[in-house]
Amino acid sequence: MRRIRARWYWPLVLAFLILMAFNAQKLLRADPPTTPRPPDVLAAERTATPPPGTVDERDRPPPAGSISGNGVIEPARPETNVGAAVSGRIAAVAVTEGQKVSPGDVLVEFEQEVEKASLAAAEADVAAARAQLLRSVRGNRSEDVAAALADAETARARADLSRGVVERLEQVQKGGGATVDEVERARRQAEADAAAARASDSRRQGVVAGSRREDVELARSQFAAAEARRDQARALLDRLTVRAPIAGEIMQVKYRVGEYYQPAGDPLIVLGDTSQLTVRMDVDERDIGRVTEAARLIVRANAFPGRDFIGKVSEIGRRMGRKNVRTDDPTERNDTKILEVVGVLDAPAGLIVGQRVTCYVTAPDAAL
Repeated sequence: MRRIRARWYWPLVLAFLILMAFNAQKLLRADPPTTPRPPDVLAAERTATPPPGTVDERDRPPPAGSISGNGVIEPARPETNVGAAVSGRIAAVAVTEGQKVSPGDVLVEFEQEVEKASLAAAEADVAAARAQLLRSVRGNRSEDVAAALADAETARARADLSRGVVERLEQVQKGGGATVDEVERARRQAEADAAAARASDSRRQGVVAGSRREDVELARSQFAAAEARRDQARALLDRLTVRAPIAGEIMQVKYRVGEYYQPAGDPLIVLGDTSQLTVRMDVDERDIGRVTEAARLIVRANAFPGRDFIGKVSEIGRRMGRKNVRTDDPTERNDTKILEVVGVLDAPAGLIVGQRVTCYVTAPDAAL
């Protein structure tokens, strides 16, 4: 049995060795793995032509020697999120998306009936305080002075008459024609009329002299306080009208009439200066040494196949950061560091703020 096993074993070993030698010889004679095979070359030379009437959506090859990166279209200046300093219910929205506005134009108005009533009351207080101040400064009218003089003359005449009655009664008393009680009553009346004459004369002097300095100062203080309350009411009313801080285009209106606004929430209006569009490009950290200011910039968007938007680099970031633009490609690496590069576009017609694009920056020797 051992001889039979040995007799069948050795042919199998020999066949295995011959097969190994054949494979080794085949590997030695084969072409390097980096050399394309003829079938692969033929497959690579094939050209797919889109059907008639359709758009070729294949990516065009990048410019020779360029640096590529994803970018996003932005306005000339950063967008302004316009908000309000107070909360309230929106009464009117005076603008629409895409509308051009100038500084000071009304954007949004809040309900303001209570504040308007407060301002009207404050203005009435100002008018009253102003009249009181003018009265204190100008003094009494001529008619008031004449009336005060007449009252003083009347009181003086009454005092003289009472004094004459007392003198006559004293003479009559000596002859027994008047009692002591009658004379005493006449004397008391004369003293009262004399005091009234002195008081009337003092009032006359006060009317002729005019208002006191303290009264004028008090009237001025009351007038200033009324003006301050009016200005405060007007400021509260003005805060309920939101105006455009800069000239630009309405990018987005986030609230509608009847909605309630809170300062801690979303902005009322997104405003941007679209007089000139820019592109913010993410440059990989391995390519930052090849980017220079004023370098030629080419922007391509999927919405405009076959079209190149030309511009130049206007600003290079000073600090590395995270990616701003993500392509939603599952194979994309989002943990790499990038440098922001801003470019100005010469003719950006058709591009929209926030649109994602592909950017190419030429080598430094191709700078504009």
